[in-house]
Amino acid sequence: MKCLLTASLMIALLSPAAAQAAEPSLKGTHGDWRVYTRGAGKAKTCFALATPDTKAPSSVKHGDIYFMVANWASGAVKEQPSLMTGFPLKSARSPKARVGSTEIIMYGADNEAFVAEGKVEQQLVAKMRAGSSMTVEAVSSRGTEVSYAFSLKGVTAALRQARSLCS
Repeated sequence: MKCLLTASLMIALLSPAAAQAAEPSLKGTHGDWRVYTRGAGKAKTCFALATPDTKAPSSVKHGDIYFMVANWASGAVKEQPSLMTGFPLKSARSPKARVGSTEIIMYGADNEAFVAEGKVEQQLVAKMRAGSSMTVEAVSSRGTEVSYAFSLKGVTAALRQARSLCS
């Protein structure tokens, strides 16, 4: 349920209708991560977001790629990591996030990937705080294997700010 809520949020954030509604508001930049809020009151969302340093293979069109960690002021979501891609993911091939030697299996839902369990979400976020880089691998619905490298420089401060903005 929580993942569906985040999926709905991200679709709303990136849809043309959302562009006419309240735009996400940049609240801070920490290294390679940015912090945004959108909405107000219990409907407010706060998230830390990064774009990849590298996209592979370089011969394909990836579209916009983001890794984000979201919080909701309502408390429904606290530090939920997800990947957003510019293309649909192959549902039969689980995306993987890797920080150091820790690999976290995600699941794809259309153009997003989530971590299935709250404890594993917490584990990934903890590894992100302690790491310097993260790689996410996925397979497009067309069968193209892709890989994204994200810097984790500034992620701890960004996560702290995003969480405090939705407390």
